Amino acid sequence: MNIEEFLSEDFIWLNEPVKSQLDVFEKVFTKCQDKGFVSEEFLEKIKEREKVFPTGLQLDGYGVAIPHTDPECVNKQFIAVFTPEEDVSFKRMDDSTAEVKVKIIFVLGLNQPHSQLAMLQELMVLLQDKEAVENLRNTTDKKQMIEYLSDLSKQKQR
Repeated sequence: MNIEEFLSEDFIWLNEPVKSQLDVFEKVFTKCQDKGFVSEEFLEKIKEREKVFPTGLQLDGYGVAIPHTDPECVNKQFIAVFTPEEDVSFKRMDDSTAEVKVKIIFVLGLNQPHSQLAMLQELMVLLQDKEAVENLRNTTDKKQMIEYLSDLSKQKQR
C-alpha cells in the first residue's frame, strides 16, 4: 500500500493554530466535505468514534493520533495530515483515562476496511522512527510533507 496515493496538499495543515481535537476534526471535515470526499455524517461519526475508541498514542518522546471513522462516511479515500501549532490533547488508545499531547495527527478517510487496517499498520511502522516524526513535525512545506511521507513509506517497505 502506497501512502502517497491518499495524500493531497489540500488535506495537509502545517503548524495550524488550533485549540482542540474538535478544531482539527472541524477543519478536516469542512475541507473534505467542500471537495466531496466525505458525507454529512463524517464529523459526528469521527467525534463519536474518538470518544469510544481513542486514537492518541504516546510514543518515544512524542504523541501522535490516527483518528478514523466508518468507511461509509468516506466518498473518496484520503489521508489528512495535521501538525498543530501547539500540541493537542487526545485520549490514549491504550488507556482512555489518560491523555497524550499530540504533535502530529493523521486523519484516515478510507472506505475499504482492508485499506484502513493496512494503512494503520504502515503508519505505526513509520511512527516508530523518532527522527522521522521530528522531521515530519518540522516540515513547513506541503509538497515536502508528501514527498517525505512517500519516501519514508518506500524505505520501510524494503
